[in-house]
Amino acid sequence: MQPTLNHSNSGEFLFRWRSYLPLALVLILLPALPHPHDHFHNAILHYGFEFTCLLVSVFGLVIRALTIGFVPSGTSGRNTRAQVADSLNTTGVYSICRNPLYVGNFFMMLGVVMFAQSWSACLIFILAFWLYYERIIAAEERFLSKKFGDVYINYLQSVPQFLPKLTGWTRPNMNFSMRTVLRREYSSYFAMIASLCAMEFLGDLLSERQIELDPYWGTLLAFSAIVYFSLRTMKKKTHLLDVEGR
Repeated sequence: MQPTLNHSNSGEFLFRWRSYLPLALVLILLPALPHPHDHFHNAILHYGFEFTCLLVSVFGLVIRALTIGFVPSGTSGRNTRAQVADSLNTTGVYSICRNPLYVGNFFMMLGVVMFAQSWSACLIFILAFWLYYERIIAAEERFLSKKFGDVYINYLQSVPQFLPKLTGWTRPNMNFSMRTVLRREYSSYFAMIASLCAMEFLGDLLSERQIELDPYWGTLLAFSAIVYFSLRTMKKKTHLLDVEGR
């Protein structure tokens, strides 16, 4: 029984620190950064690849938004001290995939890792992501199984963990709320853009010894910062983004 206990403890630890431990991606990316642009000598291909990386990350953010926009309060949160679930989500995106927020995280981070133009970095990331979230998911599933019993066990057996089962779609119980998405995902959006801009900046710094940021990345970063601080102020100082029951 001791291995199971250790497995459980590690899952709970990773759950509490899941918002910060992905920063370990730096250890994967830094070795790949000194030559980030060697694969593309054509400007169109170079910027096309960067745009593709951005689209991959945005795709992950969209998955998170489609999940968050339909869920009630007390679920799918950012709680870190302990597991929280006032109700069980089994409709909307949760009807085709048990962990849509983690799927969204995967694509958001994959776009950043791709920026280094290193297949080895991508493979290491995919393996690390799986090992990392496998423990978190195991801890969450133990908690939900104890709280919701057979209802959750049946859900566990019928809905896949990551790869979506599109034929199982069930209409969400609630209407989509953009205000909820803006209130809860503005930090994820800014972190995504800031990470991509950091990759661009560090790549030029390490490979070309130039301290610069391409104008379009600089413009996107400035715009994202304005969005971030505006929404953060609205969340902290007003009730404009509050939605009853969310």
